[in-house]
Amino acid sequence: MVHWPGDRGIRIEKIKELSRGDDCTLAAISMGAHSGTHMDAPSHFLRGAPDLDSLSFAAVVGRARVLAIRNPEKITPEELRGHRIRRGERLLFKTRNSARCWKSDTFVKDFVYISAAAARLLAERRVALVGIDYLSVGGFYRDGRETHEILLGAGIWILEGLDLSRARPGLVDLVCLPIRLAEGDGAPARAILRERPRRRV
Repeated sequence: MVHWPGDRGIRIEKIKELSRGDDCTLAAISMGAHSGTHMDAPSHFLRGAPDLDSLSFAAVVGRARVLAIRNPEKITPEELRGHRIRRGERLLFKTRNSARCWKSDTFVKDFVYISAAAARLLAERRVALVGIDYLSVGGFYRDGRETHEILLGAGIWILEGLDLSRARPGLVDLVCLPIRLAEGDGAPARAILRERPRRRV
């Protein structure tokens, strides 16, 4: 599985196996806390900030909105203003990352990210959660740390590593359950989307 450069990759080691005559099959897993689909805690970038075990399910369970992003480089305030973002929303950004970046185990450095300017707009709108379809809300070359600091500093939870290739823009029900790690700066998560029934006119 692709992972951020410098992070620990995922390793699965079979400790016991029925095929070897053991009494059960048992695997040991080694991985970074920010592998695959995962959540960032405020403590990931902010000294003295809350850890992942402070997460309320209210932030990760409920109605969310998938927004189609057209800009091939970054998410900008100009594009976000067209989506009429409201306070308390859970927003999942579907960019070209979903169709492009998950096809290879080689890390893609020029993925679409949330610009620092767009992060400030999201902070002003006081959204509850943002999710993006690659391994970081901030860019590899630009706005990596700053975007994280702006969002986390505003109390916005971050969900990274989504594959939204089959998600249609619009309202969905989100259930995202990260592993509850005590004092965790982040944790792998399973995020499930279910389309909400469309109103008939």
